[in-house]
Amino acid sequence: MAQSKEQRILEFVQENAVKGDPQSVVEHIDKYCSQKEWAMNVGDEKGLILDKVFKETNPTTVLELGTYCGYSAIRMARLLKKGSRLLTVEMQPEHAAVAKPMIEFAGVQDKVQILEGATETIIPSLKTKYEVDQVDFVFIDHFKNFYTSDTKLLEKCGLLKKGSVLLADNVVYPGAPDFLEYVRTSGHYDCTNYPSHVEYSDKLDAMEKAVFKGN
Repeated sequence: MAQSKEQRILEFVQENAVKGDPQSVVEHIDKYCSQKEWAMNVGDEKGLILDKVFKETNPTTVLELGTYCGYSAIRMARLLKKGSRLLTVEMQPEHAAVAKPMIEFAGVQDKVQILEGATETIIPSLKTKYEVDQVDFVFIDHFKNFYTSDTKLLEKCGLLKKGSVLLADNVVYPGAPDFLEYVRTSGHYDCTNYPSHVEYSDKLDAMEKAVFKGN
C-alpha cells in the first residue's frame, strides 16, 4: 500500500481512470472516496453546485485556495474556456506532490498552475509575481479560519473587481461562521447560500456564493 491516503487515491486513479480525461479522473476520485476511504474533496454533490456557479461566471482567471489532491482544480479546468488559467494555492507540500501528477494525468496541466505556500504570502504576490490583474472566480476550500482574512486580503490587494465571484465550501460543516457574517453584512457582497451535504456523507453542509459589488 502507498504511504498516505492521498497517494492511494492517486494510485487508484492512475490504475483505473482514462488518462487525459478529466471527467474520468473526477469520477474515479469520487468512486474511491465514497467506497474505500473518505477524503475532503468537494465531492460529487457539491461538485455539481461548483460546476453550475462556475459555468454561470464563465471566468478567465480563476484562483483556488486549497488544492488538496487536485480534484476541484481538475473539475474547474475541464470547464475552462480556451486561453483561461487557474492558479491553485496549496500550503502542504505532500498534497501538492499528489495534486501535480493528478492534474497531469487528467491532461489539464496547461491550464492549472499550483502555487506552493501560504495564502497570506501568495495572495499579495499574485499581481507582481504571477501577472494576475484581477480574478473572476475564487474557490475557497482550505483552512476555515483563513476564509475571512484571505477574503479581506484579496480586497486589500485589489484582486477583486465588480462581479468577481467567491464560492466557499464547508460553510456549515466544519463551518465558517465569521466568513458568513463578513460577506453577508459587510455590504461588499451579494450572497447566495446553497444547502448540500458533506462530501460522500449525509451530514448537512452548504456552499456560499458571494459576488463582489466593487469598491
